Amino acid sequence: MATASFEAHIRHRTRAAIIDLQGEINNFAADALDSAYTEAVSGHPETILLNFSQVSYMNSVGIALIVGILKRALKAKCPLMVYGLSEHFVEIFRITRLADFMSIFSDEAQALNSIPPSRP
Repeated sequence: MATASFEAHIRHRTRAAIIDLQGEINNFAADALDSAYTEAVSGHPETILLNFSQVSYMNSVGIALIVGILKRALKAKCPLMVYGLSEHFVEIFRITRLADFMSIFSDEAQALNSIPPSRP
C-alpha cells in the first residue's frame, strides 16, 4: 500500500512562525517535521503555529511526533498553537490531552489574533 507523502513549509510572520503541514503524519514524516521545527525556531518567533488544514492522516507515531515538537517548544518557552484541525483531529487532540498544552483555533487569522501582546 502506497503512503501519501508529507511536506512541511515554513512561513514567518511578524511574531510567529507558521508550519504548514501537508499529507500524512506518520513515521515517514519525522525528518521533515524535525527540520521544519528547527527552521521555524531559527527566527526566534514568539509563537509557533501548526497548520493542519492539509493533513489527511495521522497515526500514533504522528501523535508522538507532535508531542516531541510540543516538548521542544515548551523547553524553549515558545507557545505552540494549532489551527485547521478537522473534527476528527480535534477529538484526537482532546483524547490525547494535547489540547491541554496548546491552543486550538479554527483558522490562521484567529490564531494570529490570539497571540498575546509582546512584553516590553
